[in-house]
Amino acid sequence: MSAMAIDPEEYRRQSRETWGELATPWTERREWFMEVTGPVNDRLVDRAAPEPGQTFLELAAGTGDLGFQVAERVGDGGRVLVTDFAPEMVEAARRFGEGRSNVDYRVLDAEQMDLEDDSVDGVVCRWAYMLMSDPAGAFRETRRVLREGGPLSFAVWAGPDRNPWAAIPGMVLVQRGHMPPPEPGAPGIFAMGDPERIRELVTAGGFGEPDVELLEFVFPSADFETMWDNIARMSPLARVLGELPDDEQEAAREAIREAVAPFRSEDGSYAAPAATWVALAR
Repeated sequence: MSAMAIDPEEYRRQSRETWGELATPWTERREWFMEVTGPVNDRLVDRAAPEPGQTFLELAAGTGDLGFQVAERVGDGGRVLVTDFAPEMVEAARRFGEGRSNVDYRVLDAEQMDLEDDSVDGVVCRWAYMLMSDPAGAFRETRRVLREGGPLSFAVWAGPDRNPWAAIPGMVLVQRGHMPPPEPGAPGIFAMGDPERIRELVTAGGFGEPDVELLEFVFPSADFETMWDNIARMSPLARVLGELPDDEQEAAREAIREAVAPFRSEDGSYAAPAATWVALAR
């Protein structure tokens, strides 16, 4: 793949700023998001197989729900370090994790971790490596902090054909000239949608061949207003939409409504297919 034509440091800065802004809407919708993504968390934890007394690291934790699930497995004698590169997300996770004595919180960039070599027994990460400016470097850092033979259990989104809930809004904004089309090799939600790309990056990071499986589920919305609210506030598209004039934002909204019509039920609710790769590497 070609190298991305962006400045990695500037990309990291913008990404950190964006995810800091998204901390509030993610906090407000955490219960809904946990319910929808529960099967993904369950599978990630099962594949990591945390044991009592172990130390685990969660990367790009958001509001921390995956790390909290790991904390239940490692018990009072274990530790979970819940981390994110956006301080606002770390504070949100800290609030939700109040009272958990075996969880620590830290602002940490997965591409440049201030952690000792061989310092954790396992790592979990949900939907973040594909957004990083240097995913191979992030995998190398993960390999460095993992003790020999420790598991890395992570999820990245499958391709756009399997995830219309995300592909359609982005496609509409590209078609309307509000976003450039994604560049090959650039970070993005579908940057690791090909399992061969996953294997390439994971092995480049020093791991053995990963075991990759597909997990399918559904993103439900009670109505289009709910779907639009999530698109306009929970994803990085929120910044693009927020900068549009009101009339163009409304036009983009109606174009998205028309494009997602195939996923609308008779009662007005929506059920958009979703699929993620869940990988285990050692």
